[in-house]
Amino acid sequence: MAQFNTESTGRSRSPPWEPQKEALKARVSPDSSPRLVGGTDFDPDAHLDANQIAALAKASLRGIDESRKVMLNWHRQGQSFADIYINGIAPAARLLGTQWTADSVDFVDLTIAVSHLQTLMHEFSAAFLAEDGAEPNGLSLLVMTEPNAQHTLGSFMLGEFFRRAGWTVTLGTPQDMVDFERTFQSDWFDAVMLSIASDRSIDAIATALPQLLADAINPELRTYVGGPMATLNPEKLKWRGTTCLTVDAEQAVDIVTKHTKKSVPHSHV
Repeated sequence: MAQFNTESTGRSRSPPWEPQKEALKARVSPDSSPRLVGGTDFDPDAHLDANQIAALAKASLRGIDESRKVMLNWHRQGQSFADIYINGIAPAARLLGTQWTADSVDFVDLTIAVSHLQTLMHEFSAAFLAEDGAEPNGLSLLVMTEPNAQHTLGSFMLGEFFRRAGWTVTLGTPQDMVDFERTFQSDWFDAVMLSIASDRSIDAIATALPQLLADAINPELRTYVGGPMATLNPEKLKWRGTTCLTVDAEQAVDIVTKHTKKSVPHSHV
């Protein structure tokens, strides 16, 4: 199973992300244009518009350097990384998916383009967490895709927003249902976020969830379901014991944090 832990840390006088922040600043040319990529006049209070989203999608097809250039120009001109993630990267990935559906982009190019966007989120992670990072809150979260998911950009982005809010996050990308069940039961979690992008495993997950919840290490475990299928076909994700979310990553953090009761793992009792 492809799984890795990403733990939030407390703050220090010399944050470990300072070198990365300086490196990001160094990449931005001092004579950057005073206009946002995509042709719209800069307004720090405005969301990125359709032209700018299309510019990022196009850049991601050209390469990671072109994608980085677009995002760093946005950031230099006042867009936070949180805004870039939610209002730039997420809709650019959706646009690429729409282009694939319309046969204007093939699956290989789509996969490579999305991987460029996800790689840049890895690269910008320290600076993103530094923008508005919270102290550790003692809560742990499992963010898991459906088995054999083709893309993990959405789940990675979601995990980054929870990390920024002080959660300890485990990202799981199971290869099959056995792996899915093993990951679900692998540790104490205060909440689980399932990201469902297709209908391939919906029936299998629906069948497995009642027993997984009954056997969960945390008897008060809260489970949420999101991802593309939550928007396309939410009726199929209305599973007992779970909450379907159709909000962005930042809103998801607010909802889950508000409704998650901090509890003590059995091993600590």
